[in-house]
Amino acid sequence: MRGVKASVGAAALLLLGACNRHQSALDVFGDEAATVRHLTVVMLIGAIVIAAGVAALMIAAVRAPEGKLTLKGGMRLVGWLGGALPVVVLLGLLLYSLPAMRPLPVARNDLRIAVEGEQFWWRVRYQPPGAAPVVTANEIRIPVGRVVQFDLTAGDVIHSFWIPGLAGKMDMIPGRTNTLVVRATKAGRFRGVCTEFCGLSHALMAFDVVAMEPAAFDAWLANERRPAAPAADTAAGARAFAANGCTGCHAIAGTPAAGQIGPDLTYIGSRTSLGAGTTPMTRDALVRFIVDAPAVKPGARMPAYPQLSRQDAQAIAAYLESLK
Repeated sequence: MRGVKASVGAAALLLLGACNRHQSALDVFGDEAATVRHLTVVMLIGAIVIAAGVAALMIAAVRAPEGKLTLKGGMRLVGWLGGALPVVVLLGLLLYSLPAMRPLPVARNDLRIAVEGEQFWWRVRYQPPGAAPVVTANEIRIPVGRVVQFDLTAGDVIHSFWIPGLAGKMDMIPGRTNTLVVRATKAGRFRGVCTEFCGLSHALMAFDVVAMEPAAFDAWLANERRPAAPAADTAAGARAFAANGCTGCHAIAGTPAAGQIGPDLTYIGSRTSLGAGTTPMTRDALVRFIVDAPAVKPGARMPAYPQLSRQDAQAIAAYLESLK
C-alpha cells in the first residue's frame, strides 16, 4: 500500500512539475520541441496499443474455460498479440519518427550562437553574418521565425544544454563542438538549464532565454555592440572594480576591463538574474555575490573578498547595476 501511495505521489509531482510555462517540454515555443511533443503523444498511443494487446492476452488466458485453450490456439494467440502486434506497432512508430530526426537546414546567412558551458555559468557569443561578434553571458536571445545554430562546447567538464520548450538537449564536451539547430515560433521569456551533473552548483546553472520578434532582436543586437555606458554617479564603483582586481577576470566593453576568465559584464544590469539564474538581479544580491560568491554559489571559482569594505561593495554593485 505504501508503494502505491509513493508511486501516486511521484506521478503527481511529475505532473505538477510539468505545469510551469517557462521551463516545460509541453509548453513549446520552437519547431523542434513541437516535434518532440508530437512524437511523445504518438509513442504514448503506440505504448497503449501494445499494453492493451498484452492485457487482452492475459485476460483471455485467465478467463478461458478449462480445456478450451489448446496449445495450438494459445501459441496462435501469443504469436499474434505477443509477437506480431508489437512488431507492427514498433515498426510503424520507427518509420513515422525517422523523418523527424532530420535537422533543420542551415543557410550561410543564418545566425550562429556559440555557447560554452563553464563551472557554473554560460559564455555566449553571437556570430551574426557579416558583422562583429557580440559576447555576453547567462542569457540567450533569439529571433522568432529565424533559423539559429547553436555551437556548443565546454571549457572544463561535460555540461548539457537544454531549453525544454525550444528543442532537445545536447551535451557540451570539452574539446568538441556539437551543433543544435532551432527555430522559435513565438516570443516570450523562457528558461534553459544544464542537465549533466557538473559539480557542486550544477542545480544553480540556469539561463534566461528570450525569444524576440525579428525587428526587436536586430535592434537589441545592434545595441549590444555599443560600449557600456555606466551612470555618471558610479565613478567610485568603477574605480573600486579596477582596484580590487575585477578586471583580471571580467570584461566590460568600452573600459580597460578585458578579463576572459569570468562572465562578460558589459550589460549585466539588464539581465533579470545573477549567477546564472541563482538569484534575481538586485543591488543587495550583487553585494552578496561580490563579497562572497562561493557562499551564494558553492564551488564558484570567483573568490570571496572578506577584506572588501561594505562601502566599496555597495559602490561596485551600483556600478554594475547601471550597466544597461
